[in-house]
Amino acid sequence: MPSVSNLTAFLLIALVVIVIPGPSVVYTIGRALVLGRKAAVLSVFGNAIGVGFQIVAVAFGLGALIAQSAELFFAVKLLGALFLIYLGLSAVLKRKAKLDTAVIENPPRTRRILLESMVVGITNAKTIVFFLAAFPQFISPGSSPITQMLFMGLLFSIIGVASDSVWAIAAGTARNWLTSSLGRLAGVRAGGGFALMGLGAYMTYEAFR
Repeated sequence: MPSVSNLTAFLLIALVVIVIPGPSVVYTIGRALVLGRKAAVLSVFGNAIGVGFQIVAVAFGLGALIAQSAELFFAVKLLGALFLIYLGLSAVLKRKAKLDTAVIENPPRTRRILLESMVVGITNAKTIVFFLAAFPQFISPGSSPITQMLFMGLLFSIIGVASDSVWAIAAGTARNWLTSSLGRLAGVRAGGGFALMGLGAYMTYEAFR
């Protein structure tokens, strides 16, 4: 296991990275506005599962291979960005679809929400870069590096889920208040869709930089 000092330093850095609003927060809020509170919380867990795959990949060396291949790393970043744009555009185009109580209370199936969010988590290039940069700095000698990286990644995920869930619940609650009329619901859905599209556009710009 990492030493207490190394683990403390890692957790402090992870806390800063997670708590300061970034792409995952924008994604969570966008999903909350489009799909509601429950779906947003599910999206947080799906995103965390996707990031979990990244953690395992980095711990076992695959992450470094991806980062070292400019073409593959670019493809991962671009795929994630385009998928966000797709989710946002879909939300905008369907903002007025079936505006009734049943649809409001029953967002897309859990499996679909989780799978979409897992794709977003897996293709989040910023977290791959963070893990590649941070993990080696806090590994203590005398213990398995893989075990230490997996443990640090687990703690990172726990903090991330807790933080993003707060945003999901807050945004979902605000959505419930804003959508007391069906007319406003279409506007809120569109706002969430534009947020996702904006995040995708930003990530596309970052991919081509």
